Amino acid sequence: MSLKERINAANDEAFRRIVAADPVLVDVAPASEVIPGMRDRLILHSGPPVDWEHMCGAQRGAAIGMCLFEGWASHPQEAERMLSSGAIALEPNHHHSAVGPMAGTISRNMWVWVVRNQAFGNLAFCRQVESFQQFGDYSGDALGALVQWRDVWGPALRAAVLRMGGIPLKPLIARAMQMGDEMHNRVVASSSLFANAVAPMLADCGLPREQLLSTLYYTGNHPFLFLGLSMAAAKASVDPARGVEASTVVTAMARNGTEFGIQVSGLEGEWFTAPAPRVEGLLLPGWKEEDAGLDMGDSAITETVGWGGFVIGGAPGILRFTGGTAEQALAFSRDMRTITTGISPDYLMPALDFAGAAVGIDIRKVVRTNLVPVIDTAIAHRSAGHGIIGGGIVRPPLACFTRALERFSERYRD
Repeated sequence: MSLKERINAANDEAFRRIVAADPVLVDVAPASEVIPGMRDRLILHSGPPVDWEHMCGAQRGAAIGMCLFEGWASHPQEAERMLSSGAIALEPNHHHSAVGPMAGTISRNMWVWVVRNQAFGNLAFCRQVESFQQFGDYSGDALGALVQWRDVWGPALRAAVLRMGGIPLKPLIARAMQMGDEMHNRVVASSSLFANAVAPMLADCGLPREQLLSTLYYTGNHPFLFLGLSMAAAKASVDPARGVEASTVVTAMARNGTEFGIQVSGLEGEWFTAPAPRVEGLLLPGWKEEDAGLDMGDSAITETVGWGGFVIGGAPGILRFTGGTAEQALAFSRDMRTITTGISPDYLMPALDFAGAAVGIDIRKVVRTNLVPVIDTAIAHRSAGHGIIGGGIVRPPLACFTRALERFSERYRD
């Protein structure tokens, strides 16, 4: 069999595994109970590996927040000293079957969504989504939301999910896409569907009245609630496609605000990085271009399974957050077919005559066409101490894909 035939067969297998995924929410739990390798004095972060010296401002702020949240430090200056001295370990979420939005920080007492891919048996994890600490804000108010998630909302949701025996996410996601979601930054429909599904069980779990009302209000009024679930579902869906010999399919795209990195199925365990790009989009009132940090977050895991920017043509409502026109959004979704392995039979876009999402980014096609994936994302401040400042569209550096293809050629042509 020629190398080209081996690659095509391997990519077909990687694609088959991704579309066969059956993600189910099976638990909500403290990270220390469920995430492999989670330990004390460890902070997981988004993107490829990065040390404290090279961390961007927003990710530094989020790490400081985790030290305060865990009680390792009593004030920000003490936290910064601990982090700079190496007393707190820093490791990528992706090395622990996890993902996290923006700075992506997870520590042992952060509660996480637990999603099992029932088709393959693997687990994936994601923390809650909010608009402050994950962007680098370590104020008391920002940390207060983490405490509520740990002490009130997480335990309540755990009780409901366990009592339900799990919540299948694939049909919920497919339905939400036909209601205008794209599962990255527009998750209004999916958040509502999830809140409706879990509310009766929350009410029937015997929770204290205050905890019940607080959790119902949280789930019913959080427009980004489902992003943590979609990220965990995407991670659970794509991980079985890792390590397929001779496959050129991308299994992760992740950013830490300093570097953009990708991983490739046939080159399992290796990162291919380039400097993180700037996001083009819309800023919230009061912010200027010079305030914006570079691209950050694990949430581009959604694009690796064909969601996010790949189906943005079916989610025009997101354009009020990212900027651009409906015509441009449709063109993005069409273009992504050029660089992918196949079309999803499950995730359909009414705006494109119910065409399926493009799935399985192929590094060969990216390099050959010079067409890189499109990602919709939020924008963090360049410095620590701030919440969200905007949203927009970003493209990975082509260098990530050319370096991966060079390494692939080096390994497989031998």
